[in-house]
Amino acid sequence: MSGQVPPLAVSGVGFAFPGRQVLADVSFEVAAGEFVAILGPSGGGKSTLLRLIAGLLPPSAGEVKVAGERVRGPRRDVGMVFQKPTLLPWRTALDNVLLPAGFRRGASKAEVARAEELMVAVGLPDAAGLYPAELSGGMAQRVGLARMLLHDPDLLLLDEPFAALDAMTRERMALVLQDLWLARPRAAVFVTHSIPEALLLADRVLVLSGRPARIQADWRVELPRPRLTETMAGPEFNQLALALRRVFDEVAA
Repeated sequence: MSGQVPPLAVSGVGFAFPGRQVLADVSFEVAAGEFVAILGPSGGGKSTLLRLIAGLLPPSAGEVKVAGERVRGPRRDVGMVFQKPTLLPWRTALDNVLLPAGFRRGASKAEVARAEELMVAVGLPDAAGLYPAELSGGMAQRVGLARMLLHDPDLLLLDEPFAALDAMTRERMALVLQDLWLARPRAAVFVTHSIPEALLLADRVLVLSGRPARIQADWRVELPRPRLTETMAGPEFNQLALALRRVFDEVAA
């Protein structure tokens, strides 16, 4: 890390529910501008780890630091997207983006302008006045991405944001996310069950074991950016996917 304070440092983190150990001695760092994907068995603690980083849960052991400060609750410099976009159905798409600012009524002119710019950036320039019931699943997740970016956080947390989408929409959304990240690279942690999705987006892939989850592998993805649909059809991508699949299968067995 060259002596710099990393945007995220997870040190010896454990977490347990009553009678059930979920995470054990998880440690890793994410550098500025680094995109890290987390793979692991279903129900293995990946989402729990993200909630610990976000300050939504306290660790049972160890500590999480964001920008050198111990996490004790949600922070403005951390943005998060959940598995479902959780949009308020009685608010327009633009107001849902402005939720962290208190909707349009409570938002500053600069925040409204920022939200409108983000609607364009995520490919929804004409959807500001639509309500969630009028949005497709992919459109709703684009609104969720825009909301995460409203206050320009330095750390992005994404908990399987595209898992409920069909395969083609999921791929398009991964490319949208890559474009947003390339426009302003920042530390990002992305939870996914998809090996191709992890390789398409990440600089590093962490593979978690089954419960209690520990880091079993830390892979660096040496593929040039931007990564495109054609990248996924290339021999290097497929060789990496096969090798990572073997690691994942050993962990999930």
